[in-house]
Amino acid sequence: MYKICRHLPVFFGVFLFVISANANECLSYKIKPKIVINTPNYNKRVESSVVPMNLLHGDVVATLTTYYDIVTDIIPVSGGYCVTVKEIDAIIGYTDFRVQIDGRHEPNSCSYNAILAHENWHIGAYLNVIDEYKNELHNSLYAAANTVLPVFVKNETDINNAIEKLNNELQSHPDMVLVLQKIHADEEIENKNIDAMEDYSEIKKCI
Repeated sequence: MYKICRHLPVFFGVFLFVISANANECLSYKIKPKIVINTPNYNKRVESSVVPMNLLHGDVVATLTTYYDIVTDIIPVSGGYCVTVKEIDAIIGYTDFRVQIDGRHEPNSCSYNAILAHENWHIGAYLNVIDEYKNELHNSLYAAANTVLPVFVKNETDINNAIEKLNNELQSHPDMVLVLQKIHADEEIENKNIDAMEDYSEIKKCI
């Protein structure tokens, strides 16, 4: 018992050295990743709210999707595998807009259509901001992917966990966090500007 405890740190140290050596070997397989970003098609749903709302305006709930499909190279090396990022196929954009209008406005009525037209401006603002950030999104995603280092795994069954690790590193990279924050900030500014310019005269004509 004493002998085992005495030699355990030696074996542990050798194990760490092997893992470190294999991880360093994986660095040689790092490549510049290809980045592809697609904007998804979106659905728009218009609903009559059963809960009383402001009669002069509706509400838009927007769903932003950020999906990253990581294409990897799996390279057999001594003692395991190197998992390295080869390509990122991303989908970034809005997939769903839910427009709510007070139920007291009859669908297709004058006031209903006037409110819907206003909410469509808000939807346009969301789409325009995403469009304006296409280049910055690409550059941020490339910067993030280019800093993600290959991962060494001992067993083939650990490859999926390695890819999940790469995905988490990608999404938490400061460049990706910052660009999404900037997108949300600009969307808020655009939507406030739309409401500031609206005098609701078209809607008031109908009420």
